[in-house]
Amino acid sequence: QVQLVESGGGLVQTGGSLRLSCAASGSILSLNPMGWYRQAPGKQRELVATINSAGYTVYADSVKGRFTISRDNAKNTVYLQMNSLKPEDTAVYYCNAQRGVYVAYWGQGTQVTVSS
Repeated sequence: QVQLVESGGGLVQTGGSLRLSCAASGSILSLNPMGWYRQAPGKQRELVATINSAGYTVYADSVKGRFTISRDNAKNTVYLQMNSLKPEDTAVYYCNAQRGVYVAYWGQGTQVTVSS
């Protein structure tokens, strides 16, 4: 069983930056891909970005050029650097990790609020 703990959320003004961290309870070498999802009030959870063990990344169109996902296997941590934040980025952000096709782990979520 893998536990994922997110941190780094908070309140920021439009145009500001935040860096989210997702720390895993064990090695992330077997977790592939890892990623971030978000869920705004009244909306479905959506993909933000993923990264696989080779460093290949995928981003939602809405965050391309503003967000950067990275992983540090030595620290068992995945990061999401968020720049040029917009009010529509306001959501609870969840860390996700896949082990194979059928096993998925989720963190408890961290709130990001962008004020206009």
